[in-house]
Amino acid sequence: MRHLPRLALLALLFAGSAFITASSLGYFDDENLPPFVIEKLPVRFEALWLGSLRVHVLAAALSLPSCLLLMTRWLQRRVAAHRWLGRATGAVILVGLVPSGVVLAFDAKGGPLVTVGFLLSGALIAYFMVQGIVSARRRELLVHRRATWHVVAQMSVAVTSRALLLALEAAAMDPDVAYVVALWGPVLASAAVVELLSLTSERNRREDPPVVAARGALAPSLVRVGR
Repeated sequence: MRHLPRLALLALLFAGSAFITASSLGYFDDENLPPFVIEKLPVRFEALWLGSLRVHVLAAALSLPSCLLLMTRWLQRRVAAHRWLGRATGAVILVGLVPSGVVLAFDAKGGPLVTVGFLLSGALIAYFMVQGIVSARRRELLVHRRATWHVVAQMSVAVTSRALLLALEAAAMDPDVAYVVALWGPVLASAAVVELLSLTSERNRREDPPVVAARGALAPSLVRVGR
């Protein structure tokens, strides 16, 4: 029962990722481009922008579900599979997702504030992805966990931001303001939640060893008393 909130969150993110992927398949149809693409065109570097859009969609469709799988205890217990899927996911994120996202950010709907928000989120993903890879190779598991939490949190912005945007549109908020709020809110909140969870985990870890040590120290005394 205590794992239900975590499992529910993973299930919602899986569902959100699948919905976004399904709704983005039209980006690969040259003859029937979706309205989102049509309203963007023409852009300054049309071929680069359209290619980056398709790379971004494909990379996100692969990397977000993979990151969610890597967060499951089932896969974490299978060290070899976890290692290889992690390496493949890291490569997709660093080579495909982040660079294509940088290109798309400069033509993002909502103006310069949204562009900066996308660039910040992409920078966080890249930084913590590299940190996660390096810490895994060094067997620094606590650093690795915090870094991968940040990666997943920022990637989940694709889901939470879209849900928030729909809610703000239903509340009749000005579209320009809604885009800024719907992006910056999830980006900052996701980073803050990870830091809060990391601090709580670190505090619990520091408090646990004395308890264990105390039990260990009592054990010889109990043995002697028993004798």
